[in-house]
Amino acid sequence: MCWSDNFQKGVDASQKGEYATAIKAWTPLAKKGDADAQYALGAMYFAGYGVSQDYQTAVKWYTLAAEQGNSNAQYNLGVMYGEGHGVAQNFQTAMKWYTLAAEQGNELAQFNLDVIYDRRQSVSQDYQTVIKSHISAAEQGDADIQYSLGRMYHEGHGVAQNFQTAMKWYTLSAEQGNADAQYSLGTMYQKGHGVLQDHARAYMWFNLSLSRGHDVAFKVRDIVAEQMTPSQLEQAQQLSEECVAKNYKSC
Repeated sequence: MCWSDNFQKGVDASQKGEYATAIKAWTPLAKKGDADAQYALGAMYFAGYGVSQDYQTAVKWYTLAAEQGNSNAQYNLGVMYGEGHGVAQNFQTAMKWYTLAAEQGNELAQFNLDVIYDRRQSVSQDYQTVIKSHISAAEQGDADIQYSLGRMYHEGHGVAQNFQTAMKWYTLSAEQGNADAQYSLGTMYQKGHGVLQDHARAYMWFNLSLSRGHDVAFKVRDIVAEQMTPSQLEQAQQLSEECVAKNYKSC
């Protein structure tokens, strides 16, 4: 069995919620230098799937993958250094990894670079300058910026945390098919942030995000599914089909 077969074995296991099996398949590959396996392990340790959540171990695997040019790992390292997860907070190192990811076309990394730059230029303005400069683009329909603004309001980065405003921007972005925004809407419905908790709609948005290529949506979708009855799952599948038919509008 070749490396790619073993990696796919881990993907198949993780899609079934068999995270320990996935980790077992990916670990030998990661140790031999496979960047995708290293990134996948980092994500598992970061989220605590199949293992105890361990930011330091996540940083270890993300770093090995990032050093080989994995842009997702580079972006995630930027986040971890920027927020001090598993490492001492270090904006200079965060900028290094954001820059490398942005050079490969990662728009979220570029956005975060803008945030850090404006923060250094004027502490009193902090995130506000960036937010104002992006609201215009978001109002004109830029789905990636809409998602980024939603995330800032969701997490309270540079603004007062506001789940309703986060929902607004996530929804506008999700209606254009942005997989990250669809995933975030699933999270909002799963946790009852800004809306009433609704497992059927959480499942729907995670399912739609997965269909648009989100690489971890299936994990949380399956966790939500375990908390649902067969009739609720049937309803969620129907909601997914109806939403696609409406081109993601008014879902």
